[in-house]
Amino acid sequence: MSNDTSFSEFLLQGFADTRELQLLHFSLFLGIYLAALLGNGLIITAIACDHHLHTPMYFFLLNLSILDLASISTTVPKSMANSLWDTRAISYPGCVAQLFSFFFLCSADYYLLTVMAYDRFVAICRPLHYGTLLGSRACMKMAAAAWASGFVNALLHTANTFSIPLCQGNTVDQFFCEIPQILKLSCSDSYLRELGLLVVSLCLAFGCFIFIVLSYVQIFTAVLRIPSEQGRHKAFSMCLPHLAVVSLFVSTGMFAYLKPPSISSPALDLVVSVLYSVVPPAVNPFIYSMRNKELKDALKKLIQWAQSQH
Repeated sequence: MSNDTSFSEFLLQGFADTRELQLLHFSLFLGIYLAALLGNGLIITAIACDHHLHTPMYFFLLNLSILDLASISTTVPKSMANSLWDTRAISYPGCVAQLFSFFFLCSADYYLLTVMAYDRFVAICRPLHYGTLLGSRACMKMAAAAWASGFVNALLHTANTFSIPLCQGNTVDQFFCEIPQILKLSCSDSYLRELGLLVVSLCLAFGCFIFIVLSYVQIFTAVLRIPSEQGRHKAFSMCLPHLAVVSLFVSTGMFAYLKPPSISSPALDLVVSVLYSVVPPAVNPFIYSMRNKELKDALKKLIQWAQSQH
């Protein structure tokens, strides 16, 4: 093909060719999407409405739920619509917007999870300094820094990815637009500049990962020193949901991007992409509310209030 990007749309990978399987994919994604909307929506409303939950931990959780809700809304509705209307097309501007939004929201999500590890570290290892280190202004600045870093990161990558000439057709081997799949369509050496940017981002992500690991080493060391079993249980119930969410996010993302090419296949790539892009936003609310008594109580109050209105 000629060395240009004159086409007006990309073709995304479909989950199925037969009508029955397309409708099954639509139904499954609809179920997951509604679960994510309900779970994250309830957490956002409960935290916003219950003044007992106006603490740093729940402020960050509110931000995480907003990011999760936005990130699943970036990829899933378009894929559902394509299955329903039996098409694979996404417009060029639509692809740019989807790639930018997904990268922005996932980056911000990850930076926010790093901030939440710091919050848990201060709460357990430096409890006397908690009010000073995590005052409302400090929390606002940390959350804003996570959102802003994600935005700048996504802006740089999106601008760089789409400035590269694409000459390998317009078929994306993924159910949504993402950087590695767009780079596969680039001309020979043009993608090296973007690879350089990706390496910088990976180093930053690795730095955040090391920070989270070191925070948890110190947290668990401090928790195991707590004399009462009740105190240890309370400390673990504060930390384990966050650790579970981080593990799910990091393990699925690392497997998607760092798995050896020898085990790569279109079907496996598709399953893995669902694991890291669709499952975490839907599962996170349940992980956080499962062991959290304060959140459960706030959700019960919210549901009782909603029932009393009818």
